[in-house]
Amino acid sequence: MPLLQVEDIHTYIGPFHILQGVTFEAEDDKATILLGRNGAGKSTALRSIMGMAPARSGKILFKDQDITKLPPFKIARMGVAYVPSRRRIFSYLTVEENMKLAFRGQKSAYEDRLSFVLNVFPDLKEAMKMKARHLSGGQQKMLLVARALINENELMLVDEPTEGLSPLLVKKFTETFVKLKEHVPFILVEQNFKLASQVGDVCYILDMGRIVFKGSMQEVAQSKELLKRHLGVTV
Repeated sequence: MPLLQVEDIHTYIGPFHILQGVTFEAEDDKATILLGRNGAGKSTALRSIMGMAPARSGKILFKDQDITKLPPFKIARMGVAYVPSRRRIFSYLTVEENMKLAFRGQKSAYEDRLSFVLNVFPDLKEAMKMKARHLSGGQQKMLLVARALINENELMLVDEPTEGLSPLLVKKFTETFVKLKEHVPFILVEQNFKLASQVGDVCYILDMGRIVFKGSMQEVAQSKELLKRHLGVTV
C-alpha cells in the first residue's frame, strides 16, 4: 500500500482549473519527484495534499486515511510536513526560536531531534542565536527544511528548495536530500533537473494540470524527447 495516494483530483485557484484529474502516489521508501514547466500545477499539487488549496473533487489518502477535506493543521499532526518555496520563516526570531516553535514532540526529545537536524544542516550550528532575517538566502532555505525535520514526520512535501541559490548551494542541497532519503520519504518539486535526477527514484511529469508521464527518474534522464517536450531541457 503506498504511503500517499492522490486520485483524480481537480483543484481550482479562483476561476482557474489548475489540476485537471491528477493521479499519482508516493511510497514510503522512495523519493518522488514532480517535474514540469512553470505553471504546470506542481506547487498546487503539494498545496492540495496539505489542504492549503483543497481539491474540489477526487480523493487524497495518507496511510489509507482520507485527508482530502482536512485542514492543514490536522494533516500536519498526522505526520505530513510542508516546506514552501518562499522563505516563510519567523524573521524576527532566532534560528533556535524558529526550531522550538516548530517542534511538536515531547520536550525531552527536543535535543535529540535538534542534534539530528544540525547534523543534516551543519551550517545552522553557528547561527542558532542569529535572527532569521540576518541569515543568508541559502541559510534561510536550510531553516525552512530544518523546521520540517525537527519533527519525526512520515512524509515531507518540499517545494523548489534550491530556487535562486548558487550552484555551490544547489550541490549542498543535492547531497542533503540524498542523505534524507534514508530517514524520511518526500515528494519534491524542483526546477533544477540535475538535482532531481540525482535525488529522485520515481518521477511524474505534469503539463497543463495533467500527469503526462510516470516512470523512474532514470528513464526520464535518459529520454531526450521527454526532457525537451515537457521540460525544455536539452542534453
